[in-house]
Amino acid sequence: MAKSPNYYIVEADALPEIFRKVVEARRLMDTGEVETVNQAVQATGISRSAFYKYKDAVRPFQDMLHGRIVTFQLLLKDEPGLLSRVLNIFAGSGANILTINQGIPSNGCAVVTVNAETSDMGGSLQGLLEEIGGVKGVLRGEILAG
Repeated sequence: MAKSPNYYIVEADALPEIFRKVVEARRLMDTGEVETVNQAVQATGISRSAFYKYKDAVRPFQDMLHGRIVTFQLLLKDEPGLLSRVLNIFAGSGANILTINQGIPSNGCAVVTVNAETSDMGGSLQGLLEEIGGVKGVLRGEILAG
């Protein structure tokens, strides 16, 4: 019986450099900046064998969530128009909002849960959270599931 794989979330700076270079090589190919594996490995300074050894084993966290339904939880001040501004950021990112659930405000704050399909997003989930967090009145934002 085959052993099921274990997964870890590790800060990029803690990884060996080869893993980061493999991820960069895949990104170059995925974005069309290079057309072949040879060009990707030359651009990143790794060997083809290293690329093929690790290409399926390492990927950025946002890629793991890409193309899936992601649940965001936000803590917003109870201010007119704030939720609308936040939802416009989702729309501008290319995320497809599936559900919105806002709790009744308590102590001037409300918890909002947004489920969104992220396959058409132009940027990363981290970038989306940072943009939402920069809106005046957004107290907290996090990914609950994805």
